[in-house]
Amino acid sequence: MSIRGYFVAFSKCTIFLSLRILFLVPAGLQVRSQGDSQSYNKVMDNITVRQGETVFLRCALGDVVTHTAWLNRSSILYAGEDKWSIDPRVSLVTLNQEEFTIKIENVDMTDEGQYVCAIQTSSRPRTTSVHILVQVPPKITNLSRDVVVNEGSNITLMCQASGKPEPSISWKLISSSGDLVSDDEYLEIPSISRQKAGTYECTAVNDIDTDVQTVDITVNYAPAVSEGRDVGVTLGQRGVLECEADAVPEADFEWYKDNRRIFNDFDGMEIVSTGLGSKLTFFNVSDGDYGNYTCVAINTLGSSNTSFLLFVCKGRPCGDER
Repeated sequence: MSIRGYFVAFSKCTIFLSLRILFLVPAGLQVRSQGDSQSYNKVMDNITVRQGETVFLRCALGDVVTHTAWLNRSSILYAGEDKWSIDPRVSLVTLNQEEFTIKIENVDMTDEGQYVCAIQTSSRPRTTSVHILVQVPPKITNLSRDVVVNEGSNITLMCQASGKPEPSISWKLISSSGDLVSDDEYLEIPSISRQKAGTYECTAVNDIDTDVQTVDITVNYAPAVSEGRDVGVTLGQRGVLECEADAVPEADFEWYKDNRRIFNDFDGMEIVSTGLGSKLTFFNVSDGDYGNYTCVAINTLGSSNTSFLLFVCKGRPCGDER
């Protein structure tokens, strides 16, 4: 090994031993070192930084300095210009007679804690310590899945979030009013009604940012059919009976004349159904078409029906009548 190599190795060993001695001194306590010179510890204000940002750790030098180092939890980050840390985010910014500055990029929660700048001068050792506080934006980590329930069921939604400072959580039903329905991570809805179905928004907020996610609640209920309207049609003309139903899941429809079920394209009739309603169309009304009809709406939770009268339009206004 060269003479320079021995010197470097000896210097590192000396720094490490000196730092171990300094680190054993309680913060704020003045001690005597050999030669009756004093060593002391200075505590700086906390540094608050947001996750992902860059933090600079500055240490004023001033006196004739023989050794300098930055430490974190007893691990040496830099000893003078020599980097001991294997973390690529840590780098040297400035090292001169006035200051010793390093930086940590893309700060994370694992970087939070105490950092110590240890200095050995020709007269005395000293340390300057600073505590890094890392703030983290909120992130929703546990959220209830979309749910499908029957009307009258009890529902509990959960929304949990991480962050620093700890985020506050609120729930609201996304609607025209946007009313707040809970300011807790749990949202309880007893005996849910169809009016409470929809998209619920969970919001997690802290001083840094906001995170928002949603949960959809689908409420199933049996069909409710609107009251049928009687229709008057002139013989040989076109006539239409319309049946409307509100249901989740959407209803299937059946048509009956008296007690006989009517099928599509039956005797010049056509049935067109959607999830919200059904139309029974007569393309050329005959004498046998006049009479009472029933529309039945059906889903997995039940059924509902309403009646219609198709009558001859003679001597009275034609069209729909209640």
